[in-house]
Amino acid sequence: MSLTVKDLEKVQAEHPEWRLELIQGNIIAMGPCDYTSDEIGSRLIILLGIWVLPRKLGRLTGSSAGFILPNSDLRAPDVSFVKAEKLKRSRRDFVELVPDLMVEIKSKTDRIKLIKEKIQSFLSLGTEVGILIDPDRLTLTVYRTTGAEPEVLRDGDILTIPEFFPGWELPISDLWPPVFD
Repeated sequence: MSLTVKDLEKVQAEHPEWRLELIQGNIIAMGPCDYTSDEIGSRLIILLGIWVLPRKLGRLTGSSAGFILPNSDLRAPDVSFVKAEKLKRSRRDFVELVPDLMVEIKSKTDRIKLIKEKIQSFLSLGTEVGILIDPDRLTLTVYRTTGAEPEVLRDGDILTIPEFFPGWELPISDLWPPVFD
């Protein structure tokens, strides 16, 4: 039996505390991520937001924003960006579109293979840039639909995403949670 977004909405209404995704007709419960992974996502949203918001380039969301994709899946990347012209007004519902940028942050219990598959799925559906952040290896891998090989960035490297944020630069080391003495 293949479930739909309507089925997911019914389950979500009964269990609002659950984070759910719909993948190939199956409802999948998403567990909470570890503190470090969420902090990295929050830092990225803040650092991108400082650039995006005053320029009105588009919308940034975290891991709870659901996207109904062209293949009927309902997915929620850890961080998403949608260009302003694609979503002129925010909605009190899932949006039926593919984000322009999606980011997945490896949690302590995540398997890299599944994260890469999720990123590739988004890219095949129209996302232009997908990013995998791996706090265990202190790496950030950028996937683009241009056909280029994935770009692996480490401490000392600078992330740029000129497709959406011309002039914006982020030292990779700024993503890692600080250590307070």
